[in-house]
Amino acid sequence: MILALSLALALSAAPSTPPSGKELNTQGFRLYQSGRYPEALEKFQAAARATPDYALAHYNAAATLGVLRKQGKVCDHDAYRGTIVEELTTAVRLDARRLQRAKADRDLDVIRDTLGWQKLLGHTPEQETSVPTLLRNVSWYGPGVGVYGTTRALKFQDGGRVELWRKDVDDSGTPKESRIQGTYTVKGRAVTVKLPKAAPVTGSLDADGTLRFPAPLETFTDSPSECEA
Repeated sequence: MILALSLALALSAAPSTPPSGKELNTQGFRLYQSGRYPEALEKFQAAARATPDYALAHYNAAATLGVLRKQGKVCDHDAYRGTIVEELTTAVRLDARRLQRAKADRDLDVIRDTLGWQKLLGHTPEQETSVPTLLRNVSWYGPGVGVYGTTRALKFQDGGRVELWRKDVDDSGTPKESRIQGTYTVKGRAVTVKLPKAAPVTGSLDADGTLRFPAPLETFTDSPSECEA
């Protein structure tokens, strides 16, 4: 009797086996289906930590971050474009079939205009021949200015058209947005932008994916400034 009691106590005191990556992913999927996205994200991220080579967990984390970004909850859950791309890139590296699924997944629409997504499609800034495609398919943002975030952006369009978006802040601290239409040409890595009432400005798309111009345009990347104090 004493031996049986001791055995029961020992078993009850033994640490429980932590859930596997697959179990955590299943829990996350149920939460996702019920619309509890922040909790689902926690489960998917835990699944990826528990089983780092589990492609589906990384993919589901990317998709859920995409939903949270669409909902405007970027700062609450670190749903940055770069983070989503990183999770998706890991998933595709572990299981190439994930890319085909990603092409039709509306949760990932928020990263279609990033360098990371274009790289997954085979368009890389290291390849000079990819420069025109990357210019058109990526949204380009200037650096952030404190609480005002990104104050400049370029959008290259078909037909050699380009739009410069600007956010100017007056002395009272009130931001005012404007859009200026212009034209552009590409030769190799060189990109020349012509805006109304201004001299043409020639820059380049570097192999690291940075779009560099002299003043007044200066530097652009595919990452907007978000959640800055």
